[in-house]
Amino acid sequence: MSTNHRLFGKKQTPLRVHMDEDEAVDQLAAQLKSMTEAYVRRDLVIVCIGTDRSTGDALGPLTGTLLEQQHLRRFHVYGTLENPVHAVNLEERLDTIRTNHPRSFILAIDACLGRLASVGKISLAEGPVMPGAAVQKKLPAIGDIHITGIVNIGGMMEYFVLQNTRLYTVMQMAKTIASSITKADECLPEKITSPSLFHSLRSKSPQILAQSKKETPM
Repeated sequence: MSTNHRLFGKKQTPLRVHMDEDEAVDQLAAQLKSMTEAYVRRDLVIVCIGTDRSTGDALGPLTGTLLEQQHLRRFHVYGTLENPVHAVNLEERLDTIRTNHPRSFILAIDACLGRLASVGKISLAEGPVMPGAAVQKKLPAIGDIHITGIVNIGGMMEYFVLQNTRLYTVMQMAKTIASSITKADECLPEKITSPSLFHSLRSKSPQILAQSKKETPM
């Protein structure tokens, strides 16, 4: 699903902010706008990965649910508490996205584990995420860009750690991410669609016909 546009474009510096920073929402929104505004001709799709059956892994569907309530103009959201995108249905949902949004530009959102000092930090960077990597699951990479939130400490017993993550941490992080995406959505222009060649010729044909009649010698 990812594209190779970064081979020809300027690479964006990854952004990492803590969810409690005063400017976290503004910084994330500005970076997201910068990373997506060149793709206004495409469908912008957000895939929120995770499951509500694990507190730490609920960051994605919590964020998706908050975004769904905002009725975004530009972003199409997949993955909510009601209809999560997780290990079991990920490939099926990706097929649906490919069908509904050909050549879409995808932002993937997922939880991850990290160092103690990094818990609560949110990263926005280019490239895909590898869902399930923290618990040794092999799933397809997804996303042209991604947002990850460090919800707890990694290194050992990852599945147990995700199950015992504080809901407060995950909820605050989801609110920060959703607010930043909502703010970026408000700043992005409406989708630009190019008329088809047939439509262009059809709209011009009366003028061409009138001109040809006018120039026909008697």
